[in-house]
Amino acid sequence: MLAAALQQFVSYDMSETQQRAIFIFPGQGSQYPGIGSDLYREFESVRRLYQQASDVLGYDMAKLSFEDPDGQINLTRYTQPVLVTHHIACLTVYQELAGHPLQPVAAGGHSLGEYSALVVAGALSFEDALMLVARRGELMGEHGEGEMAALTLDLDAARPLADKHFCGIAGLNLPDQTVVGGAGTDLDKLELALTELHPKKRAIRLKTEGAFHTYYMVTAARLFRDALNKVSFNPLSIQVLSNYTGGFHADDGETIKSRLFFQLFHPVNWVGCMETALNHGTDLFVEFGGGIGRGESPAEKHPNLEGIIKKFIRRAKPRPGYLPAINTQSIKEAANHQPE
Repeated sequence: MLAAALQQFVSYDMSETQQRAIFIFPGQGSQYPGIGSDLYREFESVRRLYQQASDVLGYDMAKLSFEDPDGQINLTRYTQPVLVTHHIACLTVYQELAGHPLQPVAAGGHSLGEYSALVVAGALSFEDALMLVARRGELMGEHGEGEMAALTLDLDAARPLADKHFCGIAGLNLPDQTVVGGAGTDLDKLELALTELHPKKRAIRLKTEGAFHTYYMVTAARLFRDALNKVSFNPLSIQVLSNYTGGFHADDGETIKSRLFFQLFHPVNWVGCMETALNHGTDLFVEFGGGIGRGESPAEKHPNLEGIIKKFIRRAKPRPGYLPAINTQSIKEAANHQPE
């Protein structure tokens, strides 16, 4: 049912929207207890989706996402399926409410979000994506070590610091924001050196179970390859950004698998992905799912990737637009969006 809906979703002619939209999905860090509860209360389609996720994974996805009774939502093995389910729930509601949904010319996601982008493009079924990210999260949690920190440095300045302190480059979020990962004691030393070399710069520790997208993830990636090999990837209906290369995925299932394998222990090249999106003529970014901020309810959350996207595109001419679709209110507003 979901596959048929998504196929209908990407079948609208571009002339109806006159915009080159890219659909974007956030990664870990955008989960919170209560995520998706607003959509679940109002939309039968979302209730069916959460039941489908529960059937695939063998646990109550709605209870975990909305109540988190055992404090598991921040464990990587659960975080990843929770977010993929919410991504697709937000997309499903948008499709249901919009008279003429925006036709994406491409899709992309930050780390975990790349799997949701592949679902939108028809390369993965929702069920297969859930099984893959559940296994991915399990392995990352079991075999991951270390911690992560975001540095307000460009790559050229961050790399020597990381190398000297046995840390790896984990992500290129912005030209002046580089994420590193390593042992906690190594990151402590790196932060002291950062203060001495660049007094106006800072390091922001991230809440993760390990140094994701660095050499600390090699064992997890090797084991995850078996899970990738059990899944069939379909031809892409739209282009999908690759975190590993920073460009678009090739329309070849085996190549997509290899890039998802390498993604686990290589930096998330979000800068490259954004550059590719702009070079592709993207004039609208739409972010589906997740939420961050101090408020507890879905209505109080704001989008995870909005700040990064807006900082990156602020000098683009013409500047692309941005729409969030992360809770009931923002999805309704996105559904009423009038193409420029």
